[in-house]
Amino acid sequence: MTLLVRTGLLYTGSREIEDGWLLARDGVIVEVGEGAPPPADEAINASNCVAVPGLVNAHDHMYQWATRGYAPDGTLFEWLRALYPVWARIDADIVRAAARAAISRLLLSGCTLSADHHYVFPRGAPGIFEALVDVAQELGLRFHACRGSMSLGESKGGLPPDSVVEDEDTILAHTESMIERYHDPKPGSMCRVAVAPCSPFSVTPELMRESCSLARRHGVRLHTHLAETLDEERFCLERFGRRPLELMEDFGWTGDDVWYAHGIHLNDAEVERVAEARTAIAHCPSSNMRLGAGVCRVEDLVGAGARVGLGVDGSASNEDANIAVETHQALYLARARAALLGREDAPKALDARGAWRLATKGGAECLGREDCGTLEVGKCADIALFRVDDLAHAGVADRLAGLALAPPARASIVIVNGRVVVFDGRLLTADEDEIAREIAATSARLAG
Repeated sequence: MTLLVRTGLLYTGSREIEDGWLLARDGVIVEVGEGAPPPADEAINASNCVAVPGLVNAHDHMYQWATRGYAPDGTLFEWLRALYPVWARIDADIVRAAARAAISRLLLSGCTLSADHHYVFPRGAPGIFEALVDVAQELGLRFHACRGSMSLGESKGGLPPDSVVEDEDTILAHTESMIERYHDPKPGSMCRVAVAPCSPFSVTPELMRESCSLARRHGVRLHTHLAETLDEERFCLERFGRRPLELMEDFGWTGDDVWYAHGIHLNDAEVERVAEARTAIAHCPSSNMRLGAGVCRVEDLVGAGARVGLGVDGSASNEDANIAVETHQALYLARARAALLGREDAPKALDARGAWRLATKGGAECLGREDCGTLEVGKCADIALFRVDDLAHAGVADRLAGLALAPPARASIVIVNGRVVVFDGRLLTADEDEIAREIAATSARLAG
């Protein structure tokens, strides 16, 4: 089965082709060109669109879609303390409804590959991880399911209440079983599993080390939150006498199989060490601003050679899941940070194409995907197409930059693995109105 996509501007990730086209066969790009295209079994003519590599969401908590709008003025620790008791009541049905809403929104924003970091597993609520994987498969999203965990409760000096933490042997056994059941390491895989203890303030050193060993024994990636807030930094210094990154280095949590969420509070030496170790950072600009956590040093990390992607983070600390908006936020936030530091060339801190790279190839690098992130021969046919003839973008001189400067509310067409999942801004794999009703009822049930 071949699919031809023609577009007004094709951005491959390394070059821009006017009136370009690409041909995919069985979910893989086999030709990219301009001028007269070859014949195909199915053809899409999107001359009013810019085509970019499918956007990559490198950090999320999809279950949180059911708890948006809580603690709107809280810091991270205040927000977490308000929400832990609510999350303690989730079950597989709630997670399924939340994931359907989150994934639908991601697809509609042009996202084709997403990680999800799920770390709340209430006792007596089976099937949560399975629900996440099932929904991603149902809706057609390429998915990295991160088996998160919390084991350090309040009684042992951690932040979360004891009611939401798990026994460490249970965590490790379930994580291993989920890897064996769902992880597909092959090129073009639609599902992979990562090992993802939550954070230094909710997990013991023993679990961090054991998780590292488990992941490397199975050849899967490692993910956790790190250096998100000054509260976290103080916690690590007071409890362990180490800064957050130093702690990760002690645990063996560095290298090209590791990516951190946030990475805000890194000093100059730490930026260099992250880059040297080939550890990646998922930058979550909207969440960081929503919680007042700070600003990631994106331009410094990229300049040092670090791999940096973008994440929407949990919808409870962002209230949306639009990765195109995160591209816009990353662009503006980098420039604002540079201006505050007194840089006269602040507008050059991050340009539009650099922002699109974070949202595509950078995110794929976070997730260890050499087969995604660019539109080149041999790569997965994951494509996002955005209109540039609408009111927000018509007449913009630089169309690719215009899409970053004025982020679209939704993509026009989204293709995952050669399959059209969004067309004319409409989700094809589920009923958007039905999902909206379902998540409204689910959120009300959880709040009650």
